[in-house]
Amino acid sequence: MDTLSAQDLVQAETIAAYTDTYFNKTKAIVSRFGDKTVTYAVFLRRPVISAPKLMLDWLEEVAVARDTTFQFEILHEEGEWVGAGEPLLYITGSYVHLSDLETLLLQKLGSVCVAAHHAYQMCIGLPHVTFLAMEARHCAGTEMQSMMAYGAAVGSRAAQREGAKGFVGNANDATAHFFGATRGLGTMPHALIGYAGSTVRAAEMYHETFPDDNLTVLVDYFGREITDGLAVCRRFAGLAAAGKMSVRLDTHGGRFLEGLDPAESYAVLERRSPGAIRRYRSDAELRHLVGTGVSAAAIWRMREALDEAGFDKVKIVASSGFGVDKCRVMADAHAPIDVVGTGSFIPDHWHETYATADIIAYDGEARVKLGREFLLQRRQQP
Repeated sequence: MDTLSAQDLVQAETIAAYTDTYFNKTKAIVSRFGDKTVTYAVFLRRPVISAPKLMLDWLEEVAVARDTTFQFEILHEEGEWVGAGEPLLYITGSYVHLSDLETLLLQKLGSVCVAAHHAYQMCIGLPHVTFLAMEARHCAGTEMQSMMAYGAAVGSRAAQREGAKGFVGNANDATAHFFGATRGLGTMPHALIGYAGSTVRAAEMYHETFPDDNLTVLVDYFGREITDGLAVCRRFAGLAAAGKMSVRLDTHGGRFLEGLDPAESYAVLERRSPGAIRRYRSDAELRHLVGTGVSAAAIWRMREALDEAGFDKVKIVASSGFGVDKCRVMADAHAPIDVVGTGSFIPDHWHETYATADIIAYDGEARVKLGREFLLQRRQQP
């Protein structure tokens, strides 16, 4: 089968084709020997942020298609923190109609909750920074793209309730609604600069085509982040003075930002955030602070150059590997970032995203496999 439509995903033949075979066989056995009302407890083995809506919406659609109903007891509302092993929710309904859905419902839950947790941690780590979701190109298909964008939006809203700016949008139209928008955000890829032949010319082309947009310009294509960044600022001095211009740093990990090397990177942080480098650091933390690519030193050096040239209202957009750990290091170095563009809320360790569903009651009688009795405790509380 090729890409499945939303309608395909509720059809019996599609579910039968994609679920695990033993669930199809279970459905046939239960249909033959008599249905029961069962209750599933759904949980993950690691802490997450609850993000069940995509799964619940799908189950509701399946219930309608099968002319049945499922009951949901939500133990952790969307955006709430959930501890490792704690049930997120209970699902009750006909075993005939639920037995073959387990594989697909778990697919729609686990990775989303982990992505939400990562996004939350990133936003809390840099509460004064605006985030832009850029996960689409790293996803394995459009369904994963929707799941990851939704997860980021849930985690972001959880962080915003605690005062963080969080994610204000994403990079494509299809999932923009998760962030309360109608359109995706973004300006130019590196290839446009290659096409134009210079960073300034690419900025001119963009501005001529989209004159009402704020201007964000990639400045690392030719390895002259500061030189080209300042050149674009001078070319569009009016936008720069009005705070309608940003430079985006996306320097790859194979080289330093223009003018930096290890010694100069340390010197920059010594000037701007000495506390960040005066205590023990892991190798990964040091790379984020003073290494190649978009380091804290690189961001500080770009800010220095802009301010020294009189472009103090020009913002800095940073991208390239801004996961939870990098965000924490950037916060520790007080890196002057205005916007982070990232898809690094996508789980790195996929085995951590596996959700599990166990039946804990048959026709109202509590029964669960040995070792999973903890799933009953929450349900038995008064």
